[in-house]
Amino acid sequence: MNWPEEDETVPPDEEPEAEAAPAFANALFLGDSGELPLDTRRALVQLLAGPSLDGCRHPKLWPILVRDKVLICRRLAEFFLELVIDPDVQVAFTRQADTGDLEVPLLLRRAQLSFIESILLLYLRQRLTQADAQGDRAVVSSDEILEFLTLYERASSTDRAGFARRVHAAIEKIKTHSILRKIRSSDDRFEISPTLKLLFSAEKIEALTRLYQRMAAGEVPVRETPSESGEEYEE
Repeated sequence: MNWPEEDETVPPDEEPEAEAAPAFANALFLGDSGELPLDTRRALVQLLAGPSLDGCRHPKLWPILVRDKVLICRRLAEFFLELVIDPDVQVAFTRQADTGDLEVPLLLRRAQLSFIESILLLYLRQRLTQADAQGDRAVVSSDEILEFLTLYERASSTDRAGFARRVHAAIEKIKTHSILRKIRSSDDRFEISPTLKLLFSAEKIEALTRLYQRMAAGEVPVRETPSESGEEYEE
């Protein structure tokens, strides 16, 4: 018996299922719609997490940042951020882009520095410059910092222990931003991060140096609390 040929026509209510959307080329996990490869994402996340990305602490990420600089800058611009990078010292970090009169949300916080903290950063920046000129590592001890900052202690102050505590508190704050890195073989010696070269321009260093020299000479009152003499930086 000859059976009639099967009708291959599919009824309207039995249309084949739509094909699944093609997976993204750089998908790393289920539902991943990102376009960047894994190593580029890691470099970008380190920049966003902060405080910086540098060749010393991140030897695997630094060449990725250099390779994909343009692509990473585009991603940062989506958040109104810009990349600050110094290829010579291998340091990079993000900061708020200058958007002029355009009102935009701020992703980075501004940290207000006390007078002591501002002086400390300036001192570290100067030590970094000296070390570079001599081709040495920029290393400083807690005692050296305390001795230098004592020049700015209020002449009428007799609370030396309290002043020392404020200095050590300033050191701890700077450490949290990876500007000072503890040397493993020592309890009170630190290496200064080259990031400071980008945070403080030559003009700012000159202006702050003149101001603080006047303060040390007693021409301008020394303030221990955040004031107009204090600095701000993004974190």
